[in-house]
Amino acid sequence: MRGINHVINPFFCIFAFERFVDMGKKGFIVAIDGYSSTGKSTVAKLLAAQLGFIYIDTGAMYRVVTLGLLRKKLISNGTVDNKMLSQVLSSMEIAFCYNDSKRCYESYLNGELVEDEIRGMNVSANVSFVAALPEVRKLLVEKQREMGQESAVVMDGRDIGSVVFPHADVKFFMTASVDIRAERRYKELLEKGEQVTLAEVKKNVEQRDYIDTHRETSPLVQVEDAVLIDTTNMTLEEEVTKMAEIIRKKYESRD
Repeated sequence: MRGINHVINPFFCIFAFERFVDMGKKGFIVAIDGYSSTGKSTVAKLLAAQLGFIYIDTGAMYRVVTLGLLRKKLISNGTVDNKMLSQVLSSMEIAFCYNDSKRCYESYLNGELVEDEIRGMNVSANVSFVAALPEVRKLLVEKQREMGQESAVVMDGRDIGSVVFPHADVKFFMTASVDIRAERRYKELLEKGEQVTLAEVKKNVEQRDYIDTHRETSPLVQVEDAVLIDTTNMTLEEEVTKMAEIIRKKYESRD
């Protein structure tokens, strides 16, 4: 993990990193949006590794904030204690530090690496509520834009192509059937040792879909210039191959 030339503010610690691509292509943005459990993060990581881009997991940012609020017991029955939100946010020490070996950012909360914990069911059940908060989104969008200017990046989330980087060089929108997404998520959670049922996971996926598409601030939408990737009947290799080819053509044609 590289820790030199780091930039610190009361909320974030974003570490500098070397450029892995042609410096003339600095700021080349690949935006991947879509529904939960469509494989956005997995594909984004593979694309970044294959193309030599930097991967930025924006969903992890919202998950870290959610974990912080859960630990402070500010989330109850799908609602957040807004009276304490600003105070708690300002007191959180959240860092996204670049890992050289993985070539991606890793998430820290108060100095603790929390990559595994933020992927758990408890955070998943609450992250959509937190992500819908204007105060949280405003802060995180600013940081995402800062990070996106450092190099050629692949960034996945819910509003990357619509809000964070509306002029992204390449935009994708990923989807899949609810049943397929629930099965994928269920297997992932079981592998991590979580005790959940498929029915519980499917309910969570459906709830997150509704919240993501109906929230007032930055709802999940497929923008007109995004390439639709339906992963229902696609293998991971097929997804990466198709998307990488589209990115390469755009990247090579950029002045």
